[in-house]
Amino acid sequence: MQQNKLGNADFTISPVGLGTWAIAGAGWEFGWGAQDDAESLAALEYAVERGVNWIDTAAVYGLGHAEEIVGQLLRRVPASRRPLVFTKGSLVWDPATRQISHSLAPDSLAREIDESLRRLRTETIDLYQIHWPAFPAGGPDDGIEAALAAVDKARKQGKVRAIGVSNFDVAQLKRAQAVTDIVSLQPPYSALMREAESDILPFCEQTNTGIIAYSTLQSGLLSGAMTRERIASLPDDDWRKFRSPDFKEPRLTRNLALVETFRRIGERHGLSPAAVAIAWVLRQPAVSGAIVGARRPAQIDGLLGAAEFRLSEDELAEIVPFLPEGMGTNVPEAAAS
Repeated sequence: MQQNKLGNADFTISPVGLGTWAIAGAGWEFGWGAQDDAESLAALEYAVERGVNWIDTAAVYGLGHAEEIVGQLLRRVPASRRPLVFTKGSLVWDPATRQISHSLAPDSLAREIDESLRRLRTETIDLYQIHWPAFPAGGPDDGIEAALAAVDKARKQGKVRAIGVSNFDVAQLKRAQAVTDIVSLQPPYSALMREAESDILPFCEQTNTGIIAYSTLQSGLLSGAMTRERIASLPDDDWRKFRSPDFKEPRLTRNLALVETFRRIGERHGLSPAAVAIAWVLRQPAVSGAIVGARRPAQIDGLLGAAEFRLSEDELAEIVPFLPEGMGTNVPEAAAS
């Protein structure tokens, strides 16, 4: 699989990387329902075997559980195939109540980095990212500079190889760049969620800041596997069922029509709808890599075709009428408000 430069980092990444939100398991606020850890590990291993060279996770996914799964992966794969590990901090939780909160405090981030290193069973995190500048989105972000200074200190100590941010707007990214070298920004970006096109993508391309796009399949909605019946049968502890407006009417009918367009295009090339949806994101020169999620090994092959596929101008034009005027959301409604 070809690899792309990630900003000015000293490593390159495959166009598709595997995210771990979906495999974090149940029992936390943003979970996708119960998940078999053995299947999660098998999916991660198979993706690495197929050429994926980076895994994106976060401390808060499963309240540490996703990082632990990635740590097991690192012990199982040969050193020659060890994937790069990207993780994120700033969302913390109370161990007793499991309530999630947000902190940019330097001492909190220093603890988070050490805890992530312990769960990942590694001495260095390849890319450490501030998960949110404020949470819920739009809240106070006064601590950005102190937070990035704390992560930069960890970089100088050898605990972190490169620094990135996630969910930052351009103004917040500029503030971060004034503190330390920021190699990448991780924004939500999909055919249903295009806000990044207005200013984030142009700014990052201009400043050589890598873009790692997440929610490229809109939490599985654009995968081609979602139907009204499947959504109705999702477990009640899967946040998408009740709290994602894109999984409910009036958006759902429109969104499924877009999926069928991806399916038609994919059938011409022997590709899945998911691969076409991911390729739509990767068409942007500013995007270094796209994060995709998989809960089983059988889902991997249908995603990786996006790495080499290029949509034609005619196919892009075919998609345009099905792109919504409104924008989707990448987090549950309560968290975005």
